[in-house]
Amino acid sequence: MERENTDILIAGGGVAGLSAAAAFGTAGFDVILVDPTPPVTNRDAEGADLRTTAFLQPAQRFLQDAGLWDRLAGDASALQVMRIVDAAADPAVIRDFDASDISDQPFGWNLPNWLLRREMVGRLDDLPNVDFRQGTGFARMVARSAAALVTLTDGRQVNARLVIGADGRNSAVRQAVGAGVKTTRYGQKALTFAVTHAEPHHNISTEIHKSGGPFTLVPLPDHDGKPCSAVVWMESGPVAASLQEMNEDQFEIAATERSAYQYGPLKLASRRTVWPIISQVAERISGPRTALVAEAAHVMPPIGAQGLNMSLGDLACLLDLAAAAPNRIGDRDMLDRYARSRHADIRLRVAGIDALNRASMAGDPGLQSLRAAGIRALFGVTPLRRKVMEMGLGAG
Repeated sequence: MERENTDILIAGGGVAGLSAAAAFGTAGFDVILVDPTPPVTNRDAEGADLRTTAFLQPAQRFLQDAGLWDRLAGDASALQVMRIVDAAADPAVIRDFDASDISDQPFGWNLPNWLLRREMVGRLDDLPNVDFRQGTGFARMVARSAAALVTLTDGRQVNARLVIGADGRNSAVRQAVGAGVKTTRYGQKALTFAVTHAEPHHNISTEIHKSGGPFTLVPLPDHDGKPCSAVVWMESGPVAASLQEMNEDQFEIAATERSAYQYGPLKLASRRTVWPIISQVAERISGPRTALVAEAAHVMPPIGAQGLNMSLGDLACLLDLAAAAPNRIGDRDMLDRYARSRHADIRLRVAGIDALNRASMAGDPGLQSLRAAGIRALFGVTPLRRKVMEMGLGAG
């Protein structure tokens, strides 16, 4: 069988892999994208990812350059204010972090993951230099001096100058380069679903802390003429299981109570899905002719909209390095630069989100008091508040 040649082979057709294919394809590189499971692009289809992703300002610029943002902007909900509520305090501590303090744009924009997949697949269809092979996966590879020889699950072989592993937390590409991972398990799960509510959200993303983990309401466009938000509700595994088993009326009552009645009664606008919560960092994020990105490189709890935004930071770094020296794409110097640029920041941010999650899980009254005091302190000192907001957007 004749071997194919390409600049870049991307393993993984999730949001990160699709974004990578669009970005490198738009930049003029030849790209093959493979994923054994075709993306579900309909909200009501079996297997649809009902989670949402908040794209912060740097990520929005990346999507714009990749030719994706114009396809997405009409369905995006702006995140102008990040509200933190400590509902365990008496009285509750509520503080608003407003993007206008540091920018003339919102912090970010929220979009459903199933819709992201639909529009990203549509963008790839417009790029003749991108070959998206749905139903075909990465099997194994041998890295050589000039290229990596990749064998796909359909038996075909591809010579790729750069292999990008965007194939998730159990990455086959990471295993192929022998990179280990450090994993932290919290005994938590996240319920994700959409709700309508009586009060408008006013483009405020609200993160409510009590115990077990945060309960986060993120703005969505109106649904059936009613204000709508996406919810991520983090709880211990047993509590999450019991919530998932509740009938709809019981669940809506429980969700409304856990929301501290911020928007009035909550009504389900989607089915509920449950996801395990872990932190994970790859021991190294590069290998011969290989770069690991997104959940192949790092996984963290869904707090502060950091996960996919960090993933697009990985891709932006790789793309900048490739564009600066296209004839050397995938060589050792490029990949060493990528690792030096990204790995320390990944470790720092995963550690930070780990600390925030542990603080949010706290059920001890003393620890809850410290958490409330910390929220007051962050908000009360203007330079500190601005710095925290800038760091949240990805600044140093």
